[in-house]
Amino acid sequence: MKNNIIDYCLKKKGATKDYPFGPAPLVIKIAGKMFALIFEDKGDYFQLNLKCDPVIAENLREQHETVRPGYHMNKKNWNTITIDGSLPESDIFEMIDHSYELVLKNLPKRLRESISEMN
Repeated sequence: MKNNIIDYCLKKKGATKDYPFGPAPLVIKIAGKMFALIFEDKGDYFQLNLKCDPVIAENLREQHETVRPGYHMNKKNWNTITIDGSLPESDIFEMIDHSYELVLKNLPKRLRESISEMN
């Protein structure tokens, strides 16, 4: 599942991978802004940090045991999702889409337009 998630993130327009903190975590960015952090495997699971609207973040945390306030991030705007097979991949992809869109909409208009023109 980890490779599916990485591939899904990298298929987003303008997405690039980076390792700004050393060999881990893998950070996926758009225009230099993080929208996903993928942490090393911890046996049967790994963790994924995603940006999230604060109201939606609270709702997700209430609904899912595997969604918690962002590890080493702003707890209001980021969630850490433990990927252990309990959440459907489609739900995880929706959370990735939301994170990407939040970061994209906060970029300057010129940058947003150049990214939307990418293949």
